Amino acid sequence: MKYLLLGYTPAEAWDAATAGAPSEEALAAFAAYQEFERELIETGEFVGSEGLGHPAVSTTVRRTPDGMVATDGPFVELKEVLASFAVIDVAGHERAVEIASRIVEVMGEPIEIRPIMGEDFTA
Repeated sequence: MKYLLLGYTPAEAWDAATAGAPSEEALAAFAAYQEFERELIETGEFVGSEGLGHPAVSTTVRRTPDGMVATDGPFVELKEVLASFAVIDVAGHERAVEIASRIVEVMGEPIEIRPIMGEDFTA
């Protein structure tokens, strides 16, 4: 079953990281994550992952009575922002929780787990 792992980070931390060079701690966490990603590739459980652009450069499209409207950036001040995502293909929810727990242990930020609906979706 495929799961989407959504990685969140405090907006302040994101702003600080993009204002200058990443800290040694951040670089070490990223290296540890990359090593774990290689392990998941070897087990066949890794589908893909990407970091996301800052919310300030995002665009939201909404339907209004006058038609579709695209607006830039977030509407409210955000305390946490969606920073990355990964897709895994595992035996079940328990394994997805194990993987997310290991990422949280390495990266220190929360991970939201969402099942991806498909032909094998049973939740």
